[in-house]
Formats: sequence, C-alpha cells, structure tokens
Amino acid sequence: MLTIEYLYYKIIKVILYTKMTTFSKNQVNFYTATENDDNQRLDNLLVKILKNVPKGFIFRIIRSGEVKLNQKKVTFSTKVAINDIIRIPPIDVRVFASESAANNKIPKLQLDILYEDEYYLIINKPSGIACHGGSGISFGIIEQIRQHYSQLKFIELAHRIDKETSGVLVLAKKRQALVKFQELSTAGQINKIYLALTIGELPDNKRNVKAPLYKHLIANGERRVRVDNQLGVFAHSIFNVVTRYKDFTLVSATIKTGRTHQIRVHLQHIGYPIAMDEKYGDFALNKQLPKMGLKRMFLHASRLEFTHPITNTLLKLEAPLPVELQKFLDLL
Repeated sequence: MLTIEYLYYKIIKVILYTKMTTFSKNQVNFYTATENDDNQRLDNLLVKILKNVPKGFIFRIIRSGEVKLNQKKVTFSTKVAINDIIRIPPIDVRVFASESAANNKIPKLQLDILYEDEYYLIINKPSGIACHGGSGISFGIIEQIRQHYSQLKFIELAHRIDKETSGVLVLAKKRQALVKFQELSTAGQINKIYLALTIGELPDNKRNVKAPLYKHLIANGERRVRVDNQLGVFAHSIFNVVTRYKDFTLVSATIKTGRTHQIRVHLQHIGYPIAMDEKYGDFALNKQLPKMGLKRMFLHASRLEFTHPITNTLLKLEAPLPVELQKFLDLL
C-alpha cells in the first residue's frame, strides 16, 4: 500500500524542484539538490536551506531519522549529490527567524585578506571565531563573509580550522574552485603548516606521528577525538622543533591528513599538549598561563601552499604570528 509520504516523494522526483523557497510547518517538505549543492555535507546544506535554524536542532532531526536522503536514513556527514531528494520534517522556520533577528545580529568582519581572485578568497582568520555557526554558536566566519560579499551567488569554506586557531583559511567563490581544491586536498597536494607551542621540552628535532583518530561524543554532547587503533581512521602529522624554551617547545606541524583536531590530539598523544588547549591540554597549567600572558590556544595556521587548480599558478600564503602569541614567546 502506497503511503502519502511515498506519493509526495515520487511526485517531487518527477517535477524535480530545484529550489525550495518556503517551508510548511504542518507537513513534510522535500528539497532537490542542485549543482551548487553537489558533494556538500548534509548538515551544512541544511544550515543553508533552513536559515536561522540552530545547527543543534538540525543535528537532532537528522539523528532521529526525521531527515531522509532518497528515502533512507543518513548521518549528518553524508555527502549530497545532484538531484538527491531530502525529506525535511515540518518546521516553523519563522519562530527561529524571529529569535535570530532579536538575538543574533552578525557583526561586520574586518577581513585580513592574503589572496583573492575570481575563484578564491584566502584570509588570515582571527582566533575566537568559528568557521560556521551552530551548536550554540549563532554565527561564524562564513556567515560574516557572506554578509560582506552579499553580491556573490556562491561562497563556501574550502576547508576548516578550529575556532580558537588563527591563520590561513581558504574560501571558494565558485563551485568549480571548491571541488578542485577538495580534490587537491584528497590527493595530498596541499601543504599546510601550523605553529604550535607545546607544554614540555620536546626532546626530538622531528616527530613523525601516525596514530588513527576516532570522533565521539562525551556525556554533555560535545564532540571529542581520541587515538583509537581499532575504531580510528588513519592520521599522519609531522612535528619539527623550531625553538625550545624552558618548559615549552615551539614546533611546526605539517599535516598529511586533515582529521578533526588532528594536531591537538597527536601532540597530546605523544605527551606534549598545546598550551591553553581547553579540550586536550594540561588543564592544571592552563589555569596559570593567563597570568603569564597567554589567554588563547597557541595554534596558528602559518603557511599554506598549493598550485591553483584553475590558473596553474603556485600559491604560497603566509599568515604572520598574531601579536598576542609573539608577545608570549618574547616573554619566554
């Protein structure tokens, strides 16, 4: 026996709506993925479709199975393809929109642009701003940039760095540029170098760390990552000593894979956590570091090198160490 929902699905698939402009709060809605949506994560696409709806709420309806992709249950990280049909439960987006208008005005961002052309925008991201809103964060760097570049039809994060991490961040201004950058990343053809200050004096000049990483949720619902030889996925980091200080070591970190919190967890794994890392650090010492002048995590995306996949020019971008981090090194 055909259900009403199945009939909805078949009708929508024939018509192939390319864009949904309104949502019903009383019935199931369907959205057909367009070319601009291709290869995006489901959660990130829903953030764009369901404007002002908190990412935590979006996670909840995905986990509960209320969101389906081509009639199948999926996870928040599932990639969407062109013409996929997303089932979205009844949502009164007007409620979220009114709350957003009242509480979440997006402030203007003073951009520190390292490179820009018609394909890419590469900036020096400040610490303390997330890459995107969600999970209790009302806005992120992408929302601020979309506001700044309101004339653009397309602008997306090409990769991500943590909220407390500063430094080089790449955004794509065309779908083609985003896909090409991600292909380079998958092929290991992007050289990313970070600077991190570890707690403890690292004895070796070079550490080659290959330890599989596993993402999980802790009791309060926050995401964490740990080294796990059975459940983890391959992750490779190379650490080189730049300068040794008493009780600290400044290292450069080259990541061969781009796993969540990779540098932070790998340094914790070898016994030299990053100074002021509130998730994977030395929590007792972290309480003392602000008195010494360090008030943020000492992790900075220092350099990024890749061959522009469209113009074929070699790009070497460097973001100088932020003033507050350099001052702390001077004190040491």
